[in-house]
Amino acid sequence: MNGEPLGGTQQDREPVDVMLQRLDPDVPVPSYAHPGDAGCDLVTTEAAELAPGERTLLPTGISIALPEGYAAFVHPRSGLAARCGISLLNAPGTVDAGYRGEIKVIVANLDPRETVRFERLDRIAQLIVQQVEKVRFHEVAELPGSARAAGGFGSTGGHSQAAAHQNDYVPVGADRHSDLRGQ
Repeated sequence: MNGEPLGGTQQDREPVDVMLQRLDPDVPVPSYAHPGDAGCDLVTTEAAELAPGERTLLPTGISIALPEGYAAFVHPRSGLAARCGISLLNAPGTVDAGYRGEIKVIVANLDPRETVRFERLDRIAQLIVQQVEKVRFHEVAELPGSARAAGGFGSTGGHSQAAAHQNDYVPVGADRHSDLRGQ
């Protein structure tokens, strides 16, 4: 092998054309910061201050028209998460091909102590455009078996603290203390 990824490189493929409308003339057109980046930065058009535990809906000043068969996904920026405890609710947010409204981002301050301030045109999220497949669901009485079966929510292990709390999950509507009452 010559060191090239299977299927070629991103530079070998033609970019997907996406129509964009700037709703605010100061907003930069989203672009990739580095070759090979998956996401383009989105900025906010409004300043905002979030106290610990608060959330807000921030406008990005752009609307897009995706080609049929594509969707855009709004993801958190890792630096904001690591440095400030900022994340996005409903992440990733989905922008469907038929949506023509302004892209808005639900930002939450998860830091327990620090207030976070956003200034106008601060980068707040990343937009990733991906091809999506349409599916046709077929209802069946029973699903075929698999090696994984119904294992989920950390069933493969790998984190000692998570394993120590594996029985702490209580389904919605269940009584957390019902197993103690029979004693």
